Amino acid sequence: MAALRDSSSGGVIGGNSTAANVTVVAVAYRWRYTRTDGTDAPGPETTFDDQADAEDWLSSHWAELLETGVDQVTLLDTDTEVYGPMSLHPPTP
Repeated sequence: MAALRDSSSGGVIGGNSTAANVTVVAVAYRWRYTRTDGTDAPGPETTFDDQADAEDWLSSHWAELLETGVDQVTLLDTDTEVYGPMSLHPPTP
């Protein structure tokens, strides 16, 4: 998926904008996988067209990720953090 971004502000441009500072960038959501101590953990290099698809995928795969050593995840939009880190461990009472 591609989007037009105003390179001066980073904002997405919609419609028929004629801004002078426009660049086309690929927008890809992906998960960064880490251990509790913040070090990288191995995980699938899957990308998604939108945030909802990424979150749907995680809701189906979180237990499998936890079993393979992933403790927490961070959602990225290309290289920008959307949110996280978010623990995959169940809450403790």
